[in-house]
Amino acid sequence: MPVHSGLKMEDPLVQSGKDPLRKPPSEEKQSSVSSVESVKRVKKVGKPSVSVTSRVSALTSASSRKKADLKSGSEPSPGLTKPTVSACLKTSNAVPVVRRNSTGGLPQKSLTSTAKPASVGSTVGKKTTSLPPESVRRSLPELRRSSLPSVVTKPTSRRASIFEARKSVPVSPVSKSTESDAKQDTVKKASVRPALSVSSSSRRVSSVSVDSSSSSVSRKTISRVSSPSAHSPSVSSGLRTGSLSSSLDRSSNLSRRRRAGTPESRDSRFIVLPQVEIKAGDDVRLDLRGHRVRSLSASGLNLQPNLEFVYLRDNLLSTLEGIEILKRVKVLDLSFNDFKGPGFEPLENCKALQQLYLAGNQITSLGSLPQLPNLEFLSVAQNKLKSLSMASQPRLQVLAASKNKISTLKGFPYLPVLEHLRVEENPILKMSHIEAASILLVGPTLKKFNDRDLSREELSIAKRYPAHTALCIRDGWEFCRPEHAPDSTFRFLFEQWRDHLPPGFLVKEAFIEKPSEEDACRCHFVFVQDSTLSIDPQLVLKYQWFLGERPLSNFVPIPDATGEVYWPKREDIGKFLKVECMPILEETEYPPIYALSSPISRGSGIPKVVNLEVQGELVEGNAIKGVAEVAWCGGTPGKGVSSWLRRRWNSSPVVIAGAEEEEYRLTLDDVDSSLVFMYTPVTEEGAKGEPQYKYTDFVKAAPPSVCNVRITGDTVEGCIIKGVGEYFGGREGPSKFEWLRENKDSGEYVVVSTGTAEYTLAKEDVGRQLAFVYIPINFEGQEGESVSTVSQTVKQAPPKVTNVKIVGDLRENSKITVNGIVTGGTEGSSRVQWFKTSSSILNGENGLEALSTSKIAKAFRIPLGAVGYYIVAKYTPMTPDGESGEPAYVISEGAVETLPPSLNFLSITGNYAEGGILTASYGYIGGHEGKSIYNWYLHEVETDTGTLIPEVSGLLQYRIVKDAIGKFISFQCTPVRDDGIVGEPRTCMGQERVRPGSPRLLSLQIVGMAVEGTIVSVDKKYWGGQEGDSVFRWFRTSLDGTQSEIRGVTTTSYMLSVEDIGFFVSVSCEPVRSDWARGPIVLSEQIGPIVPGPPTCQSLEFLGSMIEGQRLSFVASYSGGERGNCFYEWFRVKSNVVKERVTTEEFLDLTFDDVGKRIELIYSPVRKDGIKGSPRTIVSDAILPADPVGLGLVIPDCCEDKEVVPHKKYFGGQEGVGEYIWYRLKNKLHESDLMDISEALTDVLICGKTITHTPSLEDVGAYLALYWLPTREDGRCGKPLIAISDSPVIPALPIVSSVRVKKLSSGLYAGEGEYFGGYEGSSLFSWYRESNEGTICLINGASSTTYEVTDSDYNCRLLFGYTPVRSDSVVGELKLSEPTDIILPEIPKVEMLALTGKAMEGDVLTAVEVIPKSEVQQYVWGKYKKDVQYQWFCSSEGDDKSFEPLPTQRSCSYKVRVEDIGRCLKCECIVTDVFGRSSDLAYAETAPVVPGIPRIDKLEIEGRGFHTNLYAVRGIYSGGKEGKSRIQWLRAMVGSPDLISIQGETGRMYEAYADDVGYRLVAIYTPVREDGVEGQPVSASTDPIAVEPDVLKEVKQKLDLGAVKFEVLCDKDWTPKKVPGEGSLERRILEINRKRVKVVKPGSKTSFPTTEIRGSYAPPFHVELFRNDQRRLRIVVDSENEVDLMVHSRHLRDVIVLTIRGLAQRFNSTSLNSLLKIET
Repeated sequence: MPVHSGLKMEDPLVQSGKDPLRKPPSEEKQSSVSSVESVKRVKKVGKPSVSVTSRVSALTSASSRKKADLKSGSEPSPGLTKPTVSACLKTSNAVPVVRRNSTGGLPQKSLTSTAKPASVGSTVGKKTTSLPPESVRRSLPELRRSSLPSVVTKPTSRRASIFEARKSVPVSPVSKSTESDAKQDTVKKASVRPALSVSSSSRRVSSVSVDSSSSSVSRKTISRVSSPSAHSPSVSSGLRTGSLSSSLDRSSNLSRRRRAGTPESRDSRFIVLPQVEIKAGDDVRLDLRGHRVRSLSASGLNLQPNLEFVYLRDNLLSTLEGIEILKRVKVLDLSFNDFKGPGFEPLENCKALQQLYLAGNQITSLGSLPQLPNLEFLSVAQNKLKSLSMASQPRLQVLAASKNKISTLKGFPYLPVLEHLRVEENPILKMSHIEAASILLVGPTLKKFNDRDLSREELSIAKRYPAHTALCIRDGWEFCRPEHAPDSTFRFLFEQWRDHLPPGFLVKEAFIEKPSEEDACRCHFVFVQDSTLSIDPQLVLKYQWFLGERPLSNFVPIPDATGEVYWPKREDIGKFLKVECMPILEETEYPPIYALSSPISRGSGIPKVVNLEVQGELVEGNAIKGVAEVAWCGGTPGKGVSSWLRRRWNSSPVVIAGAEEEEYRLTLDDVDSSLVFMYTPVTEEGAKGEPQYKYTDFVKAAPPSVCNVRITGDTVEGCIIKGVGEYFGGREGPSKFEWLRENKDSGEYVVVSTGTAEYTLAKEDVGRQLAFVYIPINFEGQEGESVSTVSQTVKQAPPKVTNVKIVGDLRENSKITVNGIVTGGTEGSSRVQWFKTSSSILNGENGLEALSTSKIAKAFRIPLGAVGYYIVAKYTPMTPDGESGEPAYVISEGAVETLPPSLNFLSITGNYAEGGILTASYGYIGGHEGKSIYNWYLHEVETDTGTLIPEVSGLLQYRIVKDAIGKFISFQCTPVRDDGIVGEPRTCMGQERVRPGSPRLLSLQIVGMAVEGTIVSVDKKYWGGQEGDSVFRWFRTSLDGTQSEIRGVTTTSYMLSVEDIGFFVSVSCEPVRSDWARGPIVLSEQIGPIVPGPPTCQSLEFLGSMIEGQRLSFVASYSGGERGNCFYEWFRVKSNVVKERVTTEEFLDLTFDDVGKRIELIYSPVRKDGIKGSPRTIVSDAILPADPVGLGLVIPDCCEDKEVVPHKKYFGGQEGVGEYIWYRLKNKLHESDLMDISEALTDVLICGKTITHTPSLEDVGAYLALYWLPTREDGRCGKPLIAISDSPVIPALPIVSSVRVKKLSSGLYAGEGEYFGGYEGSSLFSWYRESNEGTICLINGASSTTYEVTDSDYNCRLLFGYTPVRSDSVVGELKLSEPTDIILPEIPKVEMLALTGKAMEGDVLTAVEVIPKSEVQQYVWGKYKKDVQYQWFCSSEGDDKSFEPLPTQRSCSYKVRVEDIGRCLKCECIVTDVFGRSSDLAYAETAPVVPGIPRIDKLEIEGRGFHTNLYAVRGIYSGGKEGKSRIQWLRAMVGSPDLISIQGETGRMYEAYADDVGYRLVAIYTPVREDGVEGQPVSASTDPIAVEPDVLKEVKQKLDLGAVKFEVLCDKDWTPKKVPGEGSLERRILEINRKRVKVVKPGSKTSFPTTEIRGSYAPPFHVELFRNDQRRLRIVVDSENEVDLMVHSRHLRDVIVLTIRGLAQRFNSTSLNSLLKIET
C-alpha cells in the first residue's frame, strides 16, 4: 500500500477483552492553560473505568475468524525516530511531542512549536465486559492490513502514530500490492516504529488527549494499555518489511501464557472506542484526508451508499450537503474542516453512524445535530462551542469536547450510556465541582471525566445534591456548593413557577421522600397563602407520578398513580420518580410544578406496616376488621399474623382466645373495653416485620333488643308455661315481662300478670289465648323495643288432684281428713275411700285392706282395728258433670298409735270481774286418770303464751286480782294416766277480759313539811281497776276553823305560799277510774299551821324586746315570807368572761352599745325582815339592732371647690354604706316637693353619689340637694331623707395654676394655664423674654396664647403670663410660667443607621446615616451639623444582647475580624451641631458574624529538589476555624499544566522517589472550615525534581558502559499478600544492555544457569516501583512475563531503575538522558 510520508497504521479499530483494561497511576493531561490555579484536583477511584483518547491505537485479539490487520494513523513524534531518519524529517520546526517513559515513567518535558498539524488517522478503543475467552475470540473483528490509512507529511512536520497494547495480535499476510507499496515507501522515508507501552504497578492507563481525533501542534498521542485479554500488534516499518508479521508471531507466543486475573488487573482504565464490527475492505472505505476537498458534491469525490468508513479530515468542507447518501457509514471523520454549524441536519440519514469526528472546525452550536441511534463516539474538540446543547444520543459512550468556549451546562443532552466526557481547556472548568455536576447530568454510566477516573470526593459531593439538580443545571441554574444547593435549586425552580402559580399562593415545599422497593413513597407539596389575601380560597392539588431512567430522560406517566403516595415496584429499582402537582383553584387548573426523587433503592426484604386501621362500628354484635397497609420492601407478600386483645379501663390488654383472624365479631365481653388489633407482617420467605398495634375506642353496648321470643310448656289448664327470648344489647337488666289474656268479646288482650316469665294456666284461661310480652332493659336502664308472642288456645284439663295429704293425728279414735288440689274445672262430688296396710310403701291397691267404702266425706275417725297399721286414702276427683279423673293415693307418714291420755272437754265458769272467783272443769279420756296438772295463766291477748299465776297452780278455782284486769285468763290441764303416762296438755281460754271493780280509796294523807315554799304531795291507796284522773281539791283552814278552797290548785302536789302562813292545809280526793267511773270523795287530815320559809326566787324572766332602743324589764316569782327590798343588777356580757355592769334599776334601756351583746340580770331575793336568799341569774340572747332610721339631715352653705359635709344623724345598729345622691337644682324646692325630686323636674341633675360633695363650676349659682337612704351594715335600708341647701353655690375667686409653655413645633410655642374660680371671662395673656443675664422684659404685641419665635429670641428664654378674669369682671393675680429652655434651632436627627457589607469575616461594614426628608432637617444638617461620631461594639460570647465597646473602632467602617465570628456587631452613631448639642443615639446591629470563605494564602512547598528528599507544604489559613483541610500531591510535566494525582499522598509531608524525577511536584491545598465548608483550592509547585547527585553519578557511569549486571534477589512464590521472609528469596543476576534485559538464575553444581525472564524494551515493557518497600522493584516484559526483585538498599534500587530507563530511552516520549543531563 502506498505510503506518502511515513508508515500507515490501522484505521480506528475495536478492542475487546476478557478483562478490563488498566492504566498507570501517572495520568497525563495536555492543556494550553499554563496557570497552576486552573488545575482542578482529580481524585482517582478504584472502580474499573474506561478512558477515551483522540489519538489512540485500537487493539484487537485474534479470533476464530480471520487474523486482524493493524491500522494506524500517523502522529508527529520526533522522539521516536532513529538516528538514521532522513533529513526531510529532521527539521528545526519539528512538532513537539512529549514522550512517554517505556519503563513506567511519566512524560518529562514538552517543547512548543507552531508547526501546522498534518492529518492523522485516529484509533479508538472500547472497554468491554469480562467474557469467556472463546466467546471473546468469536466476537472480535478481523483486521485487515489492506485498510491501513495513508499519512501525509509536510516538510515542516513529521508524524507517527503510537500504538500501545498489552499483548501482540497475529496479523494475517497483507496483499502483494500493499507490501510493495510499503517497500517502496520505506526506501524514501525513514522508518517509524510504533512503541507499545505497558501500565505501571497500579495497572492503570492514562490517555492524554481525548480532545480530538487528529494531531495538533501542542499535543501528542500517548496511550498505555494493560490488559491480559487485549492483543496489540508490534509493527515496524522500514528496511525490514517482514518484521511486522514476525514480531506479531513472537508476541502471539507470549499471549498464550495468560496471567491469572487479580484485583489490580481488573482495575482497567484503558480508553476503548466503541466496537465497529466490520471488515474494513477497500469497497466500503474512503480516505481523502488532506485533499483540500471543498464540497461533498464534487464529481471526483465519488460518495457511494455502501461506504462504511469515510475519512475526510484536513479538507476545506463547510457544508454537509451530499452526506445523505452515506446511509451505511459507521465511521465518519470530518475533523479540521471549515464547518461552522448549524447545518448538521443531513446527518439524519446516517442511521448506522457509530463514530463521528468533528474536531478542529469552527462549530458554534450542536443544536442542529440530529439524534443518531447508533452513534457511540463523538469528538467536537477544538471548536467554538459555548454549550453542549444538542439532541439526545441514546448510545453515545464517548464525548470529547476539549478546547472550546463552553461556559455553561445549560441544555446538556440526555446521554444514557455516556462513559467518557472530556471538556478540558474550557471556561467551564472554572466552575467549582464541575466533575460533580457532570456526574449529576450523565448519571452512573460515567466512568471518566477529563481522561481521569472519577474522583471519590466528587462522587461523594454529587450524592449530596438534590435529585432535581440535573434538571436545574440543564435549565440554566448556576451550580453552587452542595450545602447551598437545596435552597438555591428550590429558589431557581420557584422563579420558574412563580408567574404560573395560583394568585395569592406561594410554594413552600416540593420534594419526594427517598423511594424504596415496595415501600410507600410520599410526595410533599406545600402551598402557603399570601398574608395579604382577605379570603381563604380552597386550593385543590392534583398529582401524577412518572417514571424515568435518569433525571434528564423522558419520564413516562405511571397509570393510575394520581395520589399523594406511590409504591415503587421491583422493576422500578434504580429508576427515578417524578411527580407533577397541578394546583386547582376555583375550578381553574394552573400549570403543574414537579419534584424529582432519588433513585429507587432495593427493598430490605423486611416488611413494615405503613398504616393500620380498624374498620367497622364499635358496637356489640358488629363485625370489625383490621386492615393493614404493608410495605413489603422487596419481599413476597405473605399472610401476616393477626391477633386481637381486649383492654379494659385502667388495665393491661389481654389476648382474646381464638381471635386470630383479621375479622372479629364484638361480643358482650367487649362492651366498655378497648380492643387492640396487633398485626405482624410476614413475607413468604419468612421475614417478619415489626408488629404494629392499633387501639380502638371503647366498644359500646348495642341497644337492648330481644329476638326469638316464644312460649314453652303445654297450654293446658293447670300447667306452667314460660316465656323465653334471646336477649342482646349489653348486660341485661331488670327486663319486664307481661302476660295478657284474650278477651273473647272484644278480641283485646288484658294484662293478667307482670314481672315474671312464668305463668300458671288457670280455669279462666281455658278457651282463650295468652300473649307474652318481653320488654328488654339493659343494665343502665335503657329500654328496648318490646317483642310479643301469642300462645295456642288453652285447653281445659281433666280433673286431677295433686298435693294429696292426710291431715290429723294417727291415733286411735282420732279424726283424720284428706286434702288435695283438684284442677281441671270445678270440683264436684269427689270420692274418698280409706284403707289400711302394713307396709309403709304404697304399691297401688296391692296389700290394702278397706276400712270404709267410697264416700263423699273426706273425714274419717280411726277405729281401734287400725292401730299399728298405715292409713291409705284413695282420692278420686270428679267434676259436677260426673266426669272423674285418675284417682290419687296417699299413705300416712306413720302407723296408727294407741290413744294417749287426753281430755275430751275443758271449760271455765265464774264472774270475770276484779275480786270474782273462776272455776275450771274437764273430762278425761285415755285410761285411768292419775294426778293431772293444773295451771292458771294471764294473757294480754288471746294468742300469746300467757304468764303463769304461780299462787293458784294445782287449784281448780282462782280469785281475780287487780293485775288480771283487762287481761284474759286461761286454764291448762295436763292429763296424766295412772301409769304415769302424760298426755297432751289442753288449755281453755276465758270468754272475756277481766273487768275492774268499783273505784274507791282505801287511804288518803298529805306528805311534806308545813313550811312556806315547800311542796307537799298526796299519798293515797286506790282500788277499783285502773285509776283515771282522780279529782283533788286543796283547802286552807284558819285557826278559827274557817275553811276555804285554794283556787287553781287541783294537782297531787302543792307549794305552800305566803298566804298559807298561819293556816292549816288539807286535801280531798274523788277517785276516778280510767273509764271515768267515779267513787266516793275522801277528805284527808289537816297539816299545819304553816310557818314562813327562806326568801327564794322561784322564777325569773325578761320582759320586753331584745332590740336596740327598747326598754328591757323582768318578771320574778318570790317566795319566803313577805317580800322586802330585793336587789337587781344589769350586766352587759361582752364575752364568756368579760361583762360590764350597766345599772341597778328595775329596767334597762337598750342602746347601740348593747347591739350584738347579751344582757345578764342577777336577782337577789330579800325578805321583809332582812333575811337574804340565794341570787338567781338570767342571760338574754344577743341584742338585735333596730331598724335603720335617719334622724336628721342638713346641708351647710356651699362654695365652689370647697367640700360640703352634710350634718346627719343615724339610728339603728351599725351604720353601713348608705346611698347618697346629690342633685343640682336651678330653683329651691319646698320640703313637700323634695321626695319627688328625681321625677318632678327636668332641670334636676345628679352631680354626685358620695356622702360629701365638692361643688364644681357647673354647680355655681345652683342649689344642692342631698338624697340619703340610711342603711345598716347588714344591708337593710330605712326610710330615705332629702335636704336642700339654703342658698345657691357661690363661685371661688379667679386664680390660675400650672402656667406653662408648650412647644408646638420648631419655632412655635403655646402658653397654657389651668383657670379656676367661676366662669372665666376675658383673661389677659402676655409673653416675656428673659436674657442670659436674667432680665425679663415684656414682648410688645404678644397678647395671644401662641407665640412664634423670632431671631431676637435665640439664646433667650420665653415666659408666658396669664391674668385670670372671672365672667363678672373680677380680676385675679398674674401668674408667670417657668422660663423655657434656651431657644435654639432643631437638633440634627438620624432617621436610621444602615450597615453596608456582609457580617462575614474579612468583609468591611460601613455605617450609613439616613437623614429625615423634612425641610427643617435638611436645612439643619446643611447649616448646623458639626460632626458625626461612631462607636463599634461586639457582643459577648454566648450572649447576643450584651455588647462591649471596641475602643479603637471609631470610624464609619469596620473590617470584620476572625475573633468576631459567632458574635453580633453593633455600630452607634451620634450627630453634634455647632451649638454643642447631640442627636439621639442611632444604632444598627448585625446578625452573628459568619466565618469567611476558607482561604489559604502564601502557599509554598519547602524542600530540596532531589528525588530522595522530603517536601512539606505550608500556608496561611483564613476563614474561620480550620477543619480537616485536604491536601493532594500531584506531578506535573515541565511546561504542561496537566496534573497527575499521586495516589494516597494527602498529608502535609511528601517523600519523593525515582518516579518523580523530571516532574514538578504540585500540592493542591483545599481549605476546609471546621463546619465542612470548603474554599477554593490553591496550588503550589516545586522546580523539576532532579536525581540525587550520588545516584546521578553512578547512573551516568552505567549508561556509559551500555551493559551492566546487578546481583538481586527474587521471590518466585511472591503474592500480593505475602511478605518476603527469611529463606524465601533466591539469588539472581540482572543483566541489562542497550537492547534487552534478562534475569538469570545462576548455575549450581547440578544445574546450568537458566534465563527466567528475557525481553526487549518494546512496550509493554516497564519497571514498577513500590512506595511501601524501597528495596523492591518489578520488571514487566509483557502481560505474562514479570518478576519481582529485591535489592539491599534504596540507593541500589534507584540506580537499577534509572539505568534501565536510560537504556530504554528510545521507547520513551521524553528522553531520560535530558533529565539526567547526559549528552546523546
